[in-house]
Amino acid sequence: MSRQNSRSRSRQPKGGSSHSYPRTARLSEVLREIIADELTRIDDERLELVTITAIDVDAEMNRAIVFYDSMAGEAGDEGILIALGEHRSRIQSSINRQMHARKTPVLTFKPDEVIRAAERIDRILKNPRPFEDDES
Repeated sequence: MSRQNSRSRSRQPKGGSSHSYPRTARLSEVLREIIADELTRIDDERLELVTITAIDVDAEMNRAIVFYDSMAGEAGDEGILIALGEHRSRIQSSINRQMHARKTPVLTFKPDEVIRAAERIDRILKNPRPFEDDES
């Protein structure tokens, strides 16, 4: 009897997932791939140097924040956000066609400040300023 109990304990519960990471993380990765692929198909020079860095999907999967970075940096954000807004419905349609989900999250686009902060820190570390003595 103890042998049977040990088998049933090791079994996955019905409807359980054998994946080692949460559903929202898997969805985020699929969305990132679909959106990045769609951006390569969109003929808009404002989006040529844009990279999708991360996607944050809410628990209900109603909304997703798409984080991006570009070679244009902060100076290019306004144009990029306008272009992404103009092409949002096309990107949403592409997601809807390629995903097998009951609903498609509504997309919001934001620059990835984490990457930009890391770049600033990297620049500071590569070009340190000499410390000045305050003992005058």
